Amino acid sequence: ADVKLYVTASLDARAARRCRELNVAGDACDVAAIRADLAARDARDSGRPDAPLCRAADAHLLDTTDLDIETAFAAALAMVGGGRR
Repeated sequence: ADVKLYVTASLDARAARRCRELNVAGDACDVAAIRADLAARDARDSGRPDAPLCRAADAHLLDTTDLDIETAFAAALAMVGGGRR
């Protein structure tokens, strides 16, 4: 790939986002339980022997913790556009 992005957000931000998604769908949520599930998945994905989840050395880091979807997209687009030859 010409440009690689490693998109991340804090555990708390991801749990809050998932809880909002569930609420919009009309489902109840327990943000602490969602946070625990995400933490367990992160540990499993980053520690697996085959293709562990990790940032490539040449990937741009995009931390979306404090970004809304439109701002995150614009940041990604700027990174991709800025990295093209």
